[in-house]
Amino acid sequence: MSRIVGVFANLKKERRSAFVPFITAGDPDSDTFLEILQKLPANGADVIEIGVPFSDPMADGPTNQASYLRALAAGMSVVKLLELVRRFRKTNDETPIVLMGAYNPIHAYGTARFARDAAEAGVDGLLVVDLPVEEDDVLRLPAASQGIDMIRFLAPTTDDERLRAVLDGATGYLYYASIAGITGTKTYAESDVRASLQRIRRASKLPCVVGFGIRTPEQAGEIARFADGAVVGSSIVARIENGVAKGLGRAALVADVLDFCAALAKSVHAARPASVVG
Repeated sequence: MSRIVGVFANLKKERRSAFVPFITAGDPDSDTFLEILQKLPANGADVIEIGVPFSDPMADGPTNQASYLRALAAGMSVVKLLELVRRFRKTNDETPIVLMGAYNPIHAYGTARFARDAAEAGVDGLLVVDLPVEEDDVLRLPAASQGIDMIRFLAPTTDDERLRAVLDGATGYLYYASIAGITGTKTYAESDVRASLQRIRRASKLPCVVGFGIRTPEQAGEIARFADGAVVGSSIVARIENGVAKGLGRAALVADVLDFCAALAKSVHAARPASVVG
């Protein structure tokens, strides 16, 4: 059983949703990032999504874009990211790690080589924002051969025909982007998200997490009442950005980020959804 399948199966038994934080690899530097990454599970993270820095991201708003630039300026690369995942795995072999980003860095690395090295490092899933399902065999097949899930995006604009195409070959879990647009810029309408998840669940048994537009513990808990997980990214990344701007030392910055994540996790885990699909 994969880590992703195992986590969602356990959450289903416990009638809880997943708290899924997003942080950018190497932001604001490798050591600070690694400390946050290592301590996220103890602060409630069930699955961790890591942004792969890229100079021209498509789905990210200003906050995440700025984090990518900070990380790149600090020397982050795909090779260094995978090494950080290896270091994380030395003390944690349970929490799933999902890499999220653009296809370009993976293509430049070499898809087969990337799939092999990512699996060896301990990566469990991939979210590639600009690789359409009609063309993702180039990565999905080598990833699958290494036991890595190719997680697919769904959006408010996904109609029934498109839904069938997205579900064909999807594994791990589904990621529903609650708004049309980029991260960190708008918020969601709960009734619309509920209706979309009901339609998705009629078509798939895969867990479906919701991201984009979730900024506060209250919003995360609201989503967790009916989704299989709540993804929070931009507001966590903004805590890092603000800590850097304030000149906080590493210990203070890490503590502030983890305190916020713990509050998010507490709200998600307390929501106790009526039903969790696993």
